[in-house]
Amino acid sequence: MNWLFNFFTSSIGRKIIMSLTGLFLILFLVIHLIGNLQLLASDGGKSFNIYTAFMGHNPLIQTISIGNFFFIILHTIQGLLLAYKNKQAKGSKYAVSPDDKTSWSSKNMALLGTLVLAFLLMHLGHFWFQFKVFAGSQPLVTYDGIQMVDAYTKVYAVMVEPLWVVAYLVGLLVLAFHLSHGFASAFQTLGIRHSKYTPFIKILGKVYAILIPLGFAIIPLYMYFTQK
Repeated sequence: MNWLFNFFTSSIGRKIIMSLTGLFLILFLVIHLIGNLQLLASDGGKSFNIYTAFMGHNPLIQTISIGNFFFIILHTIQGLLLAYKNKQAKGSKYAVSPDDKTSWSSKNMALLGTLVLAFLLMHLGHFWFQFKVFAGSQPLVTYDGIQMVDAYTKVYAVMVEPLWVVAYLVGLLVLAFHLSHGFASAFQTLGIRHSKYTPFIKILGKVYAILIPLGFAIIPLYMYFTQK
């Protein structure tokens, strides 16, 4: 098994781990956005509360959630290790050559990743941590005789605060820059490169990097500007 350990602790192995975990997180963001768009429903939070109750009690979803946290940690650690090793070897930032054709995002992926992590910790502190650690003190609602946590009220309280709205928008902007390079880079690292497909993957990555953060950004903006 030494060969397997040596492979995954090598530079190539770390890049493969980064790519696979990154693609998983890219898929997760799509699913997470679809669920969070329930916040825009004009039903007083019913759709979102039912969604969060389902997510919080479904065994399969909970298992995937644990895996998601593991992949986030693994992705972060491998990214920082790659950045450190590359800086030691070349004096540059993220395994890229500092030429004029290299995008700003690709040169600063370690910085962007660190900022995304800080944004994620803020997000988890606002919601996941509150619902898990202080679940017993959260307000409850009842729909069709089923009692559940009123997650909508908590989210709404955060999203109508100007400071937090700005913080979320900045965080989503950073995420957009991170994704703009990371999406295509993940496929390239896995060897999915072809003159026919690579341009499409790059365009798809740019579109994804715009639409997904924009979709998340619409939520706090809508809630803030439509508050009563």
